[in-house]
Amino acid sequence: MTGASKRQKIALFGVFGVGNLGNECTLQAMMFHVRRLIPGAEIVCVCSDPATVSSTYGIPAVPIRQEPQPPLANRFARMLRRIFVGIPLEVARLYKSYRALKGVEMLVMTGTGMLGDVGIGPFGLHYDILKWSVVAKFRGCKLLFVSVGVGPLTNPMSKRFVRMSLALANYRSYRDEFSKQYLKDLHLNRPADPVFPDLAFSLPDTMIPQPAVDPAAQPRVVGVGVITYANLRESSAKSDDAYHEYLARLTAFISWLCKNNYVVRLLIGDAVHDHRARLDLRSSLEVAGLRYGDGKIIDEPASTVDEVISQLAASEIVVASRFHNILLALWLNKSVLAISFHEKVDSLMEAVGLGGFRQDINDIDVDRMIEQFRTLEQTAAAVKAQIREKAEAFRAALDEQYEQIFCMR
Repeated sequence: MTGASKRQKIALFGVFGVGNLGNECTLQAMMFHVRRLIPGAEIVCVCSDPATVSSTYGIPAVPIRQEPQPPLANRFARMLRRIFVGIPLEVARLYKSYRALKGVEMLVMTGTGMLGDVGIGPFGLHYDILKWSVVAKFRGCKLLFVSVGVGPLTNPMSKRFVRMSLALANYRSYRDEFSKQYLKDLHLNRPADPVFPDLAFSLPDTMIPQPAVDPAAQPRVVGVGVITYANLRESSAKSDDAYHEYLARLTAFISWLCKNNYVVRLLIGDAVHDHRARLDLRSSLEVAGLRYGDGKIIDEPASTVDEVISQLAASEIVVASRFHNILLALWLNKSVLAISFHEKVDSLMEAVGLGGFRQDINDIDVDRMIEQFRTLEQTAAAVKAQIREKAEAFRAALDEQYEQIFCMR
């Protein structure tokens, strides 16, 4: 409520500060609009790495949870520690969470895919989300889940924790229809809950880099995103096979690009977890006869949101898997070919009318990729006009959501 005499305190919750650049741009978008609509609001972050978030954004931050205890090999010792250490420690964590929310008017679960099971176990983040949701209700905070992605979830406890957390919320919105329908399948049917785009579509335009003075004089640069992919729905052996097959086919596609006089800029979406894929892809490309020193491949891994935006902006076409690599490219009005590893990527590409420009990461057809790429080149003007129209509509919808949650409470 703009103009209120009491300074409002807003807590933003998420996996921030750990190198996931998609999560970071979601946080930046939310912070920008809180400050735009509630001048003078105090923002605090509940996050994975408070020290990094505080130093990066200049806001107070608290940990989602304290560091876990080191593992014990003996089952009896684990049981004793759970009883005599784990329970008192969890009570202490609850108390610290309660103290952290003192004076907080609303706790905002800030987008991202934290309600899915990609790399998330039930007694990790999903339990923490439920814990903070319960504490928020005890504190009298409004609890909001804003443009969150939901599912898939395979663990029964994860399903229960997510369903309970969302049921406690004062406001819920989802970033795609898949997420809303998935909750219906989990027996949390709330027809009135709205669907709004991912928050990153509302990043300020001031973050868009200025174009090159003479784009025509620049080499044809194709941004190719790499991901350290693990198929969590398969056994570890099959998942590892899928990863190496993915790298082999990506190598074949990059080889075609280089032979056809494109410059390839490698992109990442996670400054920590995609390091392995970068190194493995480099080895694969060198085996295929491509050398990094010949100017055909640019490998300068981004470590910040601004850096990845600049790299995407300097690309003519983007071929990527990471959700926010794809989303930021669309936000920058770039033609995109998606190598999809998750339903959220499929939903995004369908939402912008590019459903025909996808590949399943587990079944990449390189020849078809080349055809899709050529089509994107040939129809660039029409595709970009379509993307621009969709992105503007997404931004307008998100502005409406921000007005609803911050100005009309």
